[in-house]
Amino acid sequence: MAQGRGGNAELAGASDSSPLSAAWAAIRTGLRRDCGARTFDGWLKPAELGEFDPESGSLELIMPSQFMADWVRSHFGERLQLAWRTTLPVVRDVRVVACEGGPRPAPLLILDEEPLPAERKAAAAPHPRPAFDPRYSFGSFIVGKANEVAATAAKTLAEAPTVTFNPLFLHGGTGRGKTHLLHALGQRFLELNPSAQVVMMSAEKFMVEFVRAIRENDTIGFKQRLRSADLLLIDDVQFIAGKESTQEEFFHTMNEIINAGKRLVITSDRAPQDLDGIAPRILSRLSWGLVADINAADLELRYNILLAKLALLPGISMADNVVDFLARRLTNSIRELEGALNRIGAYALMTGRAIDLAFVEEVLANVLRANQRRISIDEIQTRVADHYCIRKAEMVSARRAREVARPRQVAMYLSKQLTPKSLPDIGRRFGGRDHTTVIHAVKQIEKLRASDPDIDAAIRLLTRQLEG
Repeated sequence: MAQGRGGNAELAGASDSSPLSAAWAAIRTGLRRDCGARTFDGWLKPAELGEFDPESGSLELIMPSQFMADWVRSHFGERLQLAWRTTLPVVRDVRVVACEGGPRPAPLLILDEEPLPAERKAAAAPHPRPAFDPRYSFGSFIVGKANEVAATAAKTLAEAPTVTFNPLFLHGGTGRGKTHLLHALGQRFLELNPSAQVVMMSAEKFMVEFVRAIRENDTIGFKQRLRSADLLLIDDVQFIAGKESTQEEFFHTMNEIINAGKRLVITSDRAPQDLDGIAPRILSRLSWGLVADINAADLELRYNILLAKLALLPGISMADNVVDFLARRLTNSIRELEGALNRIGAYALMTGRAIDLAFVEEVLANVLRANQRRISIDEIQTRVADHYCIRKAEMVSARRAREVARPRQVAMYLSKQLTPKSLPDIGRRFGGRDHTTVIHAVKQIEKLRASDPDIDAAIRLLTRQLEG
C-alpha cells in the first residue's frame, strides 16, 4: 500500500493503526452489510488504500485492474465519497484507480449473477434539487396566533447553525400552510447552504420509490439518495399508514438522518398521537423533536392574509367592509380564501364592475353557501357560560350582578356578530329583553375590547371556538 505524500504523517501513514486504516475498516464493514457478501467480495474487497494528500483531502483506492476500477467508480463512486466524508471528514475526495501495470480481466461471473441495470446507475446519482415554488417564502407567509409556533420553528430550522430540536413535525388541516412552510424552509436553507443536498417528497412518493427500488433491486441507491440529504422534507406522512415495509424503511431513514445531525421535517394532517396505522416506534420518534400545530386561521389572520394577497393583485381594490365580509364568511382554509379572492379579481377585471358586497355575493354564491355555518344563539350562550363558569340559565335570568351581567353582554355581542338574527330576536332569546338592551350590550363590549385586553382576548377565543 502506497505511502501518503507529505503533510499529516499520521493520516498519510500506512500502518494498520492509522486513522485511515481504521476508517477504511469501518467503511468496509458497512459496505459488506449494505451491498451483500457476494457483491462486496467480488468487487469491493480487493480495494486497497493508496496515497492520501492531506492538503487536497484526496485519497486513492487501488483496484487490481482497470476494468474493476472503472466498474467500482461507476457503481460505487459516490457511495464511497459519502462514506469517507462521513467517517473521516479530512478525506474530501476519493479516486478509484487501477494498480499500475494491472491486467484487464474479463468481467467476473458475479456481474451476470447480480445484474445492475442502466436505471440503477442513474438512481445512484445525487437526487435533483426540489422544484421549490418561489411564491412560498417566509416573507409571503402571514403569521398569526394560529401558526406562529410552526412558522418560528420552520425559520429556526432553516437558518440556525445548530438546532435543539429534530425532527420538526408540522401538523394541521388541509390548506393551512404546511406546504408553504416546507417550500419556504427548503429555499431558505439552500440560500444559506448553497452546496447542501435537499430532498423533498411526499410520503406517498417515498412509498412508490421504495417499492420501485425493491422491484429493480436498487434499495442501496434509494437509501443513499435519501440518507445523504442534509435536509429531508417529507409531506403528508399519514399516507404510509398500514404500509409495514415502507414504515420499516422510513423508520431507518429517520434514524440515519437524525443520528447524522442532518435536519428532518415532516408534515401531517394530524398530530402524532392521532395517526392510526403508524408503528409506535415511528410515532415516538416523531414526538421526540418539536411538534408544532397549525390551527385554523382566526378572523384576524384571515383578514391580514386577504390584505396581503390583495396587494399582489394589480388593479384590484376592495373596500374594508368587503374584506371583513370575506374574512368572516370564508373560514374553511387559507387555500379557499385565496381561490375566492382570485375568482373575484378575475370577474371584476372581465366585467369592469366595482367590487362591493353585492358583487362578491353574486360571484361567490356557491362558495358562500358551502361555508355557511349556522351558529345558534343557544350555542353561543352555552359556550360563554362555560367560559365564565356560570350556569347557562343566568343568560335569561333577571340578575344584574357583574359576574352575570358581563358574560350576558358578551353573549349578546357575539350573537350580533356571528348570527343573522335581528336585535329584537336576540333580545327575546335573552329573557325577553328589549332590543335597546342588546344595543347597549354591543356598544359596551366594543368599548371594553378597545381598553381591556382580557375582554378582547376572551372575545377572540370564543369567536375562534364558535367558528371552528
